[in-house]
Amino acid sequence: MLLIYTQKVTPRITYAFKHICTRVLGVDIKFTSKIEEFIAYESMKFSYGKKRLGNEMFFQNVDLLLEQGFSDVEIKVQDWENTKCFFSVSENSDLPFDIFAATFYLLSRYEEYLPHVKDDFGRFPALESVAYQENFLNTPVIDIWIQKFKNLLASRFLEISLKNRKYKSTSVISVSHVFNFKNKGFLRSITGILLDLGQLKFSRISDRLRVQLRLKKDPYNVFDDLILLVKKHKINLNFMFQLSNFNAYDRNINHNRLNYREIIKYVADYSIVGLRLGYFAISDVEALKIEKKRFENIIHGPLQNVINTKYNLLLPEHYGFLNELEIPNDYSMGYPETIGFRAGTSLPFLFYDLNLEITTPLRVHPYVFHSQATHTYDPIQLQEVVLKIMKDLKIVEGNMLTIFKNRDFSEYYNHEYHYSLLKQIHEIQ
Repeated sequence: MLLIYTQKVTPRITYAFKHICTRVLGVDIKFTSKIEEFIAYESMKFSYGKKRLGNEMFFQNVDLLLEQGFSDVEIKVQDWENTKCFFSVSENSDLPFDIFAATFYLLSRYEEYLPHVKDDFGRFPALESVAYQENFLNTPVIDIWIQKFKNLLASRFLEISLKNRKYKSTSVISVSHVFNFKNKGFLRSITGILLDLGQLKFSRISDRLRVQLRLKKDPYNVFDDLILLVKKHKINLNFMFQLSNFNAYDRNINHNRLNYREIIKYVADYSIVGLRLGYFAISDVEALKIEKKRFENIIHGPLQNVINTKYNLLLPEHYGFLNELEIPNDYSMGYPETIGFRAGTSLPFLFYDLNLEITTPLRVHPYVFHSQATHTYDPIQLQEVVLKIMKDLKIVEGNMLTIFKNRDFSEYYNHEYHYSLLKQIHEIQ
């Protein structure tokens, strides 16, 4: 048991310390605000406060974890060894910055609660983040900090038992359209043919008719190929299927179609599956309830995993809906068009609600790369960035979580390029 002295135990302190010490490093901790108890304790211990009590391990604090609500916090980023940090403290501390406050700031997405300029989709853009502005968006800074903190603990407490992780690579396949042509209905098919005709896309018209006549497999139905990779190479692929009503934003086929339900059941036999939320399910808990029930009726089990349509995180409202409906895992934390670590980490973390000042049970799985980034990055540059991030994550025993769409692997998109990226990320020769 690691005893931690702090003058006051707040929900923020509990969250930050339990994430770093317990959830990541596997160390049980106990807090005390009694100096006499701390001094009398003869096992592993350190203090967190404004000044050292004696000759113990000591980490000086800033005020962030003692506060409530949110305000415009001054962030001064500085170089530290081979990375960057902020919330610097005096040389008397065993670390030159408040690792717990800095971790809390990034994990809680504190900056997203502050006034900022939204993008065209109403999202918090990467450009507004301190990580982008200070040039550490591509670096899992929290994971690096924790590794250095781990080494510090190991050198000070020889008896400590610390969790060892392994580098892990996982890709999520986001399915907004399970089929391109199949099961679209007579009116949508005729409309599609007329649109293709107007744009002189004769090969698409031919493909559409061949799919309808069952002479050709639908180009978006790439699930057999992806599951083959899972079975052959034992890679981690998760699939998120959309089950929303047809509307101006969500144009998938009817969720009651037998073909669609069979594909979900088939994929669920080999991979983790979840729900890709419809446009209205992001901001309307009743719409989310309906989609959740549909998914659970198909797989005959509870919904465990979700990802956002358009990845438009409305913090903390949307995560509040997921907690209300007891959905335990979300995969929406990242920037679709920009490679990098939105929350400063590759590792999953519990969501902290700044409005309520509580740790929630929702487990957030941050992604570092979305296939939409292939439209904004040069292929060679993108490959170099991805390889560098993979190398960095192996050093810190992190998670390489990436997002693709099923249509990325269809003949109507650059499927060879996307397959090569997927194989590179999962190190398939």
